[in-house]
Amino acid sequence: MNSKNAIIGKKAQLGINVRIGSFTTIEDDVVIGDNTWIGNNVNILDGARIGKNCQIFHNSVLSGIPQDLKYKGEYTTAEKGDHTVIREFVTVNKGTKSKGKTTIGSNNLLMANTHIGHDCSIGDYCIIGFSVGMSGEVTVGDWVNISGLTGIHQFSNIGDHCMVGGLSKIVKDIPPYVIAAREPLKYQGINVIGLKRRGFDSEKIDELKEIYRIIFQQNRNTRIALDYISNNFKQTAERDEILSFVEKSARGIIKGCYS
Repeated sequence: MNSKNAIIGKKAQLGINVRIGSFTTIEDDVVIGDNTWIGNNVNILDGARIGKNCQIFHNSVLSGIPQDLKYKGEYTTAEKGDHTVIREFVTVNKGTKSKGKTTIGSNNLLMANTHIGHDCSIGDYCIIGFSVGMSGEVTVGDWVNISGLTGIHQFSNIGDHCMVGGLSKIVKDIPPYVIAAREPLKYQGINVIGLKRRGFDSEKIDELKEIYRIIFQQNRNTRIALDYISNNFKQTAERDEILSFVEKSARGIIKGCYS
């Protein structure tokens, strides 16, 4: 049952069994999927697209106007998938003309006070820790865990299955399957625990360790390291994903810890 104190736009599209708390405002150009629960004092603004079975806690603001001076009022959206939990005081800005939308996938947890900037893209099964600040046009893959109080520079990319330590400053790209921590941010090894939980076997984890030993632990030039991996490692989906990520990195990747 929706609170009698909620303000719901007449054109808003609400699914079956959507529950809305007191003093929450939902504007007209909003779509909310079935069985989604919305707490008190939430603001869901024009352009919000929210999936099924989500939870949105008190005082969050979704699809807010981008905090970007280039934004001139163009029509954009902020889209969230199914089974995603958004905790208290989270802010998610919608897109600009750059990409047209901010996207958050399914089965994610955004902890309290997190900010997701304009045109960001977050995959599925991610945990974004409390008070993470994500600037505009950041890309985050699937199964990523970003610990609390981390600041992420605009245009940064974080690959699948990464773990980022708390209080981190991300100004370079983080390739897939790794742990990144310390200041300045560095490669700290493979995300072994996370990968085992997701069904990666020991042979595959050993392959990833060896690939990243070449990239991060032998003081090689990145181009030389990539050429060596391409020529000396058998072709696998994971090898090719790593090579493609590093080759396409416009900002450059984080530093290694040399042995």
